[in-house]
Amino acid sequence: MTRSSTQADSSATPVDFSCGLHEKQGDGELDLKEVTRARVALEHITNKWAVLILTVLCRRPARFNEIMRRLDGITHKALADALKRLQRNGLITRRVLTASPIGVEYAITELGHSLREPFQALYDWTLVYGPALEDARREFDAAHDDESR
Repeated sequence: MTRSSTQADSSATPVDFSCGLHEKQGDGELDLKEVTRARVALEHITNKWAVLILTVLCRRPARFNEIMRRLDGITHKALADALKRLQRNGLITRRVLTASPIGVEYAITELGHSLREPFQALYDWTLVYGPALEDARREFDAAHDDESR
């Protein structure tokens, strides 16, 4: 699949995503500055809980306990840490509510909403290829179970 970067900047060189890595056109060498920038950004939005938290907040703001209830398996500390990281990166806002009961409400920002399309694409991918992932795990586990005997 080839995607032209003219969508964002008409003066930029087109980027070929056909191998899954961002390469410069022509020489096939990785642009290490771009890879580093992408890696740093991805570390902030692809941690274990970030995608799920943003999905919860995508439709409407929510309080801490509501987010926690909707994310099965997350601990109080993990949620607090993830919310702080998302807020620091400008993907969510935190607002103290003075009404009774006093609480804190989190909402997704415009920057956070800009991830909706890529997250939807990733979600759609999981629906199509999720069974293949499960099959690969089963095959791997079966092969490695045989090796350990």
